[in-house]
Amino acid sequence: MATDFSRTLSLLRQEKGVSQREAAKQLGISQALLSHYENGIREPGLAFVVRACGYYHVSADYLLGRTLSRDGAMIDADGLYDSSNEKGTLKGSVLAMLQKKLAVNTTSLLFDALGKLGSREAIGAAGDYLGAGLYQLYRALYRRSGANEEYFSTDNGAFDAGAAAAAMEVSKLRYLRALDAAADQELSFPPLDAESLSANYPGLSQSAAQVFHQVDERCRALTEQE
Repeated sequence: MATDFSRTLSLLRQEKGVSQREAAKQLGISQALLSHYENGIREPGLAFVVRACGYYHVSADYLLGRTLSRDGAMIDADGLYDSSNEKGTLKGSVLAMLQKKLAVNTTSLLFDALGKLGSREAIGAAGDYLGAGLYQLYRALYRRSGANEEYFSTDNGAFDAGAAAAAMEVSKLRYLRALDAAADQELSFPPLDAESLSANYPGLSQSAAQVFHQVDERCRALTEQE
């Protein structure tokens, strides 16, 4: 438990934007003891786990590293439906099918690489970041289709003000911090240069290269504008 718990505990505090001293005060323990928990030197009792779950608004399963879902939902990865192997085309648009393949293939490459790295924090943050992006695109489409937005728990005002976009940025911050932590721990990063991608991901690297090239071109166009 120590490794997953300590990392998650530290990341949740950083995400909340509070100092170790303030968090310790709110959790009813000393700063020194919280430091020991966050660094994996000591393991807490059940009472502290319960308080920490309430303070950070996460489930015990998430805090203990048993699930990547903050509300504690246990997802069976093997049982999830996988559309990446579907045959045929999306109804009504060859372009939609092309964009789907580019997105699915590039996402598959990313998560395979993160899986080899072995950072649960980076994997979770990457999933949250992509999920927030999909949420925004889908909800905009959902609204314009005339559907009732009461389906979503986030109200229209908060969504229009950028709540999902803010959640996306926080996820990116968590992702970058997780990669920095992986480097500090000297975890083995998989080779991701063009030659290695072509050799290790022959079916995915072409899609990823196209996605990266398209984004690079859009970024270059933006930065070259006067």
